Amino acid sequence: MKRDLQIVDVTLRDGSHAMKHAFTEEQVRQVAKGLDQAGIEYLEVTHGDGLGGSSLQYGFSKVNEMKLIEAAAEECSQAKISVLLLPGIGIKEDLEDAVKAGAKMVRVATHVTEADVAKQHIELGRNLGLKTVGFLMMAHMAPIDKVVEQAKLFESYGAEIVYVTDSAGALLPHEVKERVSALKENLSCEIGFHGHNNLSLAMANTMAAIESGATYVDGSLRCLGAGSGNTQTEVMAAVFDRLGYKTGVELYPIMDVANNIVAKFMPRPQEVTGSSLIMGYSGVYSSFLLFTQEAAKKFNVDERDILVELGRMQAVGGQEDLIYEVAREFARSKKVPV
Repeated sequence: MKRDLQIVDVTLRDGSHAMKHAFTEEQVRQVAKGLDQAGIEYLEVTHGDGLGGSSLQYGFSKVNEMKLIEAAAEECSQAKISVLLLPGIGIKEDLEDAVKAGAKMVRVATHVTEADVAKQHIELGRNLGLKTVGFLMMAHMAPIDKVVEQAKLFESYGAEIVYVTDSAGALLPHEVKERVSALKENLSCEIGFHGHNNLSLAMANTMAAIESGATYVDGSLRCLGAGSGNTQTEVMAAVFDRLGYKTGVELYPIMDVANNIVAKFMPRPQEVTGSSLIMGYSGVYSSFLLFTQEAAKKFNVDERDILVELGRMQAVGGQEDLIYEVAREFARSKKVPV
């Protein structure tokens, strides 16, 4: 079936953040099987911070990610497994191991101004026969000309798709439109969009992206993802069907895997809370949420203050240690025992 839009489901990767990286093999098998039967073509499976992310810095995985990739691949008859790789966290050998476990797509993610660090990883992905994607994270933190410049680098390295990635859920629909339209005008490869719902705009931003030319869009079941989660996969399936787009995704089956499987193991409902709202407002990386809540509790300070300060500092993924430094300083300034 020719698809007008490709929905990439990231429940088993972005959802790892919300699950504190504690997915079990059985949960992965159930979700992968359900997504496969619903018609999803690509589903992503790794630690929330990508291959090699299981660590003290980012949080240890309950189950080795290669085992989870292999389990998901075994459950799929037509769907393909995607993996995320952040240069500096994951290494080339991790990607080679992921291919042996069954991966068919790699999405190489960098900060929006640092695409140049991904050249060898993009080239390796192509050499391994993978569908290879460039992921420009925290896309709100750079002007449009810089986003285009960095996207062109990804394309020159061999990326077949380049994503505008709203890692903080900070972009407004017109800002998504501007970025996606600019990439569409300046690149020959396909364009994707990955949203977060911290300002309750993930679906609106996804609509702005496809209206501007994006053909790959990410979603997670029941919005299970970092911060307030991602654009909701089952909602996208319904909306796109109403609009007449062909996605290959069947509405009832995708609803069933969301409500009968994922909802049962979610640690909490994915909703726009005070903290996740501040993340979107301040432009803070969505995966900082749980770390910030833990630091606020430890130092007896307001987590919103921590997030606002991190936004002012323009903290990015990989700087999780700043969360605790900021919380400690707030505690000292308020004379809270530390």
